[in-house]
Amino acid sequence: MHQIHTARLNASMPSSADLEELFALCSDERLWAHRPSSRHQSPEQTKTMMDAWCNSWDECGLGTWVIRAREGEKLIGYGGCSLIGGSYWNLGYRFAVASQGQGFATEIARAAVERAREKLPAVPVAASILEHNPASSAVAQKLGFTLAYRGLDEGNPDPKAIRLIYADRALSFEQIAQIAAPSH
Repeated sequence: MHQIHTARLNASMPSSADLEELFALCSDERLWAHRPSSRHQSPEQTKTMMDAWCNSWDECGLGTWVIRAREGEKLIGYGGCSLIGGSYWNLGYRFAVASQGQGFATEIARAAVERAREKLPAVPVAASILEHNPASSAVAQKLGFTLAYRGLDEGNPDPKAIRLIYADRALSFEQIAQIAAPSH
């Protein structure tokens, strides 16, 4: 599970060799229109993110992958499911501007959800999305996820930002609270 291959993508567990390309992706302001304050300002910030992904890999054998097109070596994004607190799988992804609008997010999300269900089928998969990011909501809906929560995005610099949580099944109040917490 450290590597997967879909019809158009190669995805693998991140390594230190990916840091430079990941930082370039995570610092691209065009990718953070929905939450500019989350754009990475330093490679250390990206390394912290990668360390969290690797913790999920170490804990349960699944986490977020770095993604390359099957015909290329350049990193075009990241995505996957990471286990959070043993309570839920967090589905997330981000793709370079040139790779958006081609269905890659849906492709990697489907593969990630499939692997998460194989690993820990009793654990729900959830996607936490800002309401003004309709493309991500569309991916969650294509996966068959349903809206489990809609409310103010606590901790967001935009006090009017709305957080949506989609999930593959019903979530407990505690799971919703954990997913909606400002650190996520």
